[in-house]
Amino acid sequence: MIVASAESESARLEELFARGRSNGIPGLRLLNRDQLREIEPHCRGVRGLHVPGTGITDYAAVCQKYADILSSHGGMLRTNASVTGLLSRDGRTVIETTAGEFLSRFVIDCAGLHSDRIARISGHDPEMRIVPFRGEYYDLVSEKQHLVRALIYPVPDPQFPFLGVHSTVVSTVACMPVRTQASLLSAKDYGRTDLRLGDATETLTYPGFWRMAQKHWRDGAAEVCRSFSKRLFVQELQKLVPEINIADLVKDGSGVRAQALLRDGSLLDDFQFVHLENMLHLLNVRSPAATASLSIGCAILEMAETAFDLKR
Repeated sequence: MIVASAESESARLEELFARGRSNGIPGLRLLNRDQLREIEPHCRGVRGLHVPGTGITDYAAVCQKYADILSSHGGMLRTNASVTGLLSRDGRTVIETTAGEFLSRFVIDCAGLHSDRIARISGHDPEMRIVPFRGEYYDLVSEKQHLVRALIYPVPDPQFPFLGVHSTVVSTVACMPVRTQASLLSAKDYGRTDLRLGDATETLTYPGFWRMAQKHWRDGAAEVCRSFSKRLFVQELQKLVPEINIADLVKDGSGVRAQALLRDGSLLDDFQFVHLENMLHLLNVRSPAATASLSIGCAILEMAETAFDLKR
């Protein structure tokens, strides 16, 4: 459920509805206040956009299944192995890692937060940087889990990367409001105050970061304040579910989203795949990468077949 908490957001909600229909998403419905409360009785809003095809899954279990399928087809999976070099040799690529060297005819770079670095290691300047945006989670205590039935999102601003506070039900365990913020110092780490000097330096010396910050500093500052203040976090959440109080939430983990940032400070708002010789770089894969991983995987397969002149 995407919720307009004020009439001023109705136009953006209707635009989302039109986009969804043009992209063939089934079952979309624009709802008035009463229809909204029939589906989410504790949600406050003037209008809602119901997306019935949305779901939640255990993505760790999905990844384990992918690994099992890979192994069953003779694939080899290596973890805890950082890539340190990519060298061409006799028409193949030598992948130098902290776990040894690997030789491959073709390489597909799906390195997420580090995809720009892998591209540069291979000799390609992607003309962008991956900047991390960190999301934090709270769990709703068990006696208040009835306040949220499924997923409740605010109306997003298409010009801004931050999702804002939203609520989801995860299995039978918890409601998890998450707020995404610019992680200025923790860089490509997950902790709020963790610091990797090299990562932070790379972000803070990139001109595109400061151009983005100049444009969005007010919103970014508000997100940072909510990160350190549970009271402000709850106030934002109460715009969607007013019955949730500060005592109803307990701190949980956090996550990082990889966002491609161009030198002029603009945020890359689409997938970006680059084919160079025997390598295919996935430089920007938007946040639906997990939930749409099968469809994206099929698209990558088709691109690889074309780029590398392969036959299935």
